[in-house]
Amino acid sequence: MTTPLPETDTPALLSRIAEALERIAPAPVPATDWLAFPAYVWNGTSARGVTQLEAPALDMLRGIDDQKASVVTNVLRLAAGHAAHDMLLWGSRGMGKSALLRAAIRKGQAEHDNAIALVQVGQDALAGVTDLFATLGKIERRFLVFVDDLGFEENDGAGPRLLRSWLEGGVEARPANVRLAVTSNRRAIVSRSMHEQDDPINPRDVVDDRLALADRFGLSIGFHACDQDAYLAIIGGYAQEFALEWDQGDALEWSRRRGARSGRVAWQYVNELAGRAGKTI
Repeated sequence: MTTPLPETDTPALLSRIAEALERIAPAPVPATDWLAFPAYVWNGTSARGVTQLEAPALDMLRGIDDQKASVVTNVLRLAAGHAAHDMLLWGSRGMGKSALLRAAIRKGQAEHDNAIALVQVGQDALAGVTDLFATLGKIERRFLVFVDDLGFEENDGAGPRLLRSWLEGGVEARPANVRLAVTSNRRAIVSRSMHEQDDPINPRDVVDDRLALADRFGLSIGFHACDQDAYLAIIGGYAQEFALEWDQGDALEWSRRRGARSGRVAWQYVNELAGRAGKTI
């Protein structure tokens, strides 16, 4: 003989189940306020606002005067709502490529009432940039989408295809209020190796196709390794800004011990000077 099931209050039971599911479910991601912050970080599906954009004063960036003029002019055009270029900043490590972009955005925000913002995208979030563009295109603000230190693994063909689509005006191209800024240690953006020559039909096709990516940026700006004079000029600019005493021979010895001269090495030396003087910078 079958024992009858106890009577239950079905609506009440369903309500308790729903409440339990709500308690264990993750909290919904709040909508991004695209007008509130000077910068954002995009993770592929959502953005996090950055309350303060860290950037050096433009006057402190020495030894890259021509590059600085080109980048700042272009960013100010974008901030003003005028025609502006996508930018590829390529060349030696530690020469201030990303710092210059941040500083230029700060200047654009100061001169145009925060009409522009920086959106940084990591390489692992590139596949979600199309969704980002769709969102930014609806916002009454200008944006510089920034991909830092870009490079591709040899077996990764998605990145170059995405860049080409965004830059050539395809159906997934970036909207009019958005421009791309990419930094790379190589003008070609991609790694080079001997097996790139192994195509039996046309051994240069793959190489030329990838190298042509650089030509799709309206501005392609090279940053070259410091000579001694430029290295010392960079240190002099920082030292003047922070009222630090320094010696050229000591500065050159610092670079020799590190085997390089660059803006980054110069900044590290200035940080050492400040530490010796008991100052914070």
